[in-house]
Amino acid sequence: MELYELVTQTKVLERRLTLFEEKCGVLSEDFYAALMSGKLARYDEFDETRADFSRWKGTYETWLRRKEAYLNKLGERNLAEALCIQPSY
Repeated sequence: MELYELVTQTKVLERRLTLFEEKCGVLSEDFYAALMSGKLARYDEFDETRADFSRWKGTYETWLRRKEAYLNKLGERNLAEALCIQPSY
């Protein structure tokens, strides 16, 4: 996957994460830590919340993978060469 594709996908995922964050009032990293440590188990009995949490978790994990892939790809290249724009002179 090209660097620009990783940037585009990361930004789309960030917009989705923002919707969850605004709806629930916490940042995704805090939600994820609480979910993974079992602190949100009391919400498991509610179907709608469980579905939202599942989507939020999946979106966050996908964002983490894309961010890692971006950083790895960027580390393989010179930033000046990775830019999509070039000087006009």
